[in-house]
Amino acid sequence: MGQLLLNNVQKFYGDFEVLKGIHLEVKNGEFVVFVGPSGCGKSTLLRMIAGLDATTAGDIVIDRLRVNDLPPVKRGIAMVFQSYALYPHMSVFENIAFPLRVEKMEEAKLKAKVEHVARILHLDQRLQQRPGMLSGGQRQRVAIGRAIVREPKIFLFDEPLSNLDAALRADMRIELAKLHRQLKATMIYVTHDQIEAMTMADRIVVLNAGEIAQTGAPLELYHKPANIFVASFIGNPKMNFLPVTCTSVSDAGVEVAYEGQKAVIPVTPRQGAVGKALTLGVRPEHIQIGSGDIALTVVPTVIERLGAQTVAYASLDGEGENFCATLPGSAGVRPDQPIVAGINVADCHLFDQTGISFERHVELTDIDMNLLDPTAAA
Repeated sequence: MGQLLLNNVQKFYGDFEVLKGIHLEVKNGEFVVFVGPSGCGKSTLLRMIAGLDATTAGDIVIDRLRVNDLPPVKRGIAMVFQSYALYPHMSVFENIAFPLRVEKMEEAKLKAKVEHVARILHLDQRLQQRPGMLSGGQRQRVAIGRAIVREPKIFLFDEPLSNLDAALRADMRIELAKLHRQLKATMIYVTHDQIEAMTMADRIVVLNAGEIAQTGAPLELYHKPANIFVASFIGNPKMNFLPVTCTSVSDAGVEVAYEGQKAVIPVTPRQGAVGKALTLGVRPEHIQIGSGDIALTVVPTVIERLGAQTVAYASLDGEGENFCATLPGSAGVRPDQPIVAGINVADCHLFDQTGISFERHVELTDIDMNLLDPTAAA
């Protein structure tokens, strides 16, 4: 088993509150990713679960056992660090075998376990080499192998791919996803890279300033962000935001005005919204060239041609590139040449003055609903 419960977990450094009453339950076999900007507390939270940092308040419970006062070795966890933390003078075999030697495991059993793990990670031809002879991706697999061989209840990963180049990161994402399916183990993974979070997680925990901003499956956070912070953090390039005013509400949604144009956004209305300044959000991939329910003329300042896609950045206020459109690769856009950007209301998000989102009327297929909670179908 590998169940984890965090109950009102807090962390102070002096008078500074790093984590502000974290409540979270991780199911056995889940792949949960902590994501957020630098300084949000995600690595601190992981280290507290591991027992490397003490909690100021609250309970950390693993398989119904409160572990706050237990050392790391007694918690049934294994941690993979960003820096690999391999012993350079030891072979791959000895690096993987190290925790078993600490436990004084019988040699024949130790050898069998290390060779089994090496086969899983495609390291069986590298067992006699030292870390300095390996690529970055191979060294990371050795570090993962040293964690696997302990057969922990929970695997903890602290930004394990950040030292790798882009191609290796993509390969290792695939390897980690395959490994999770093979081991069926509970994994908690910290990253600042929301692409890693979206592609690997069963569930994402978005942290902001020491608090959980939202928890949910990747597609849930994409389609139904709870607030502006999550909406801007999940998605690449990030969501566009336009200032609008609520002119009326009805069963169909909330009517907003933007630069003389009016459109009804299909969201659940709220009392007292009429006359209020709101924020309209639309993702760059939902922008189209030409007319839409809302249209605005923008002048691209930077064009990125990526082959299948063209990304155009523009300024709405002349003070920086604060508008982005992801267009087909064949789009004939040019820097400093105006284009009409069309927005359809079905693709829009709406946020109140405090940044909280209005509930969207999103129609999802049965497949979408299963993807919103991958653990439900397990």
